[in-house]
Amino acid sequence: MTMLTLLLPALLALRVHAIFKVDVPELPVVALYGMDTTLNCSFSPVTPFNLSDLTVFWQLTDTKRMVHSFRDGQDQLVEQGDNFSNRTSLFHTKLSSGNASLLLRKVQIADEGSFTCFVRVEDYNSAALLVQVAAPYSRPEVTREPDSNLRPGDEVSLSCVAYGGYPEVGVLWQDGRGRNLTENVTTSMVANEEGLFSVRSVLKVAVEPNSTYSCRLFHPLLGEDSYASVTITAQNMAFPPVALWVTVGLAICLLGLLIALAVVCHRKIKESEAAEAAGEGKELEEDESKTAMTPLKS
Repeated sequence: MTMLTLLLPALLALRVHAIFKVDVPELPVVALYGMDTTLNCSFSPVTPFNLSDLTVFWQLTDTKRMVHSFRDGQDQLVEQGDNFSNRTSLFHTKLSSGNASLLLRKVQIADEGSFTCFVRVEDYNSAALLVQVAAPYSRPEVTREPDSNLRPGDEVSLSCVAYGGYPEVGVLWQDGRGRNLTENVTTSMVANEEGLFSVRSVLKVAVEPNSTYSCRLFHPLLGEDSYASVTITAQNMAFPPVALWVTVGLAICLLGLLIALAVVCHRKIKESEAAEAAGEGKELEEDESKTAMTPLKS
């Protein structure tokens, strides 16, 4: 009995330690750039407690930089990282029910990474969750260079651009039949000061009349895809040199034929008018002759 009495406190302590648990989402938290997000964290207190006995501590898992701290019944932000100043808060009215979630405002690219939620009420425990930041890209635009005076077989560069997204996005070119085009494709991505990417993908193809090409962007976190397309029509294409000279030659021949026909018609009209004039003159002479030969009556 004496041995059992000595072991009972230790057994109870082990039981308490096993029961006190801190839970966070197993899957990564996808936070939209510039928006607010909640990092869920809950704990299961063994017995009722006062907030003055509660300690909640959020920190970056890798660097141990303090994100938010609560102890002695109030926030303790003296050691908070500058990057999180005025951007974090706990749900104080829910702490007593085991909710230690953190509200993170105006998410930045730099917020991406692992966060650890540490909770202590007599006993303590912690758990880490992963934050992934996502920003949608602008609608892609496709341009071509050169844009006109194209001939079949000429090489044209098709450029697909989109802006303001995160993380890096997948780019896929397809022709009008839906076939993937992987050759002669160059894709580059450049990040601005905020960490948002601009993507530019260039496809080089040989010109074919009435051909369509599309550029598709696949966002790995948001599950969205957007696309833009361009069609090279006969209006964008110039005649080859041989066909051009043939056309010009035919036009000149037709013009010459029309001119010759006009000259012949004009000559025929003149001849017809001259013949009519001659006929009228002959008839007039005959009439005058008959008049002169008629005897006068006495």
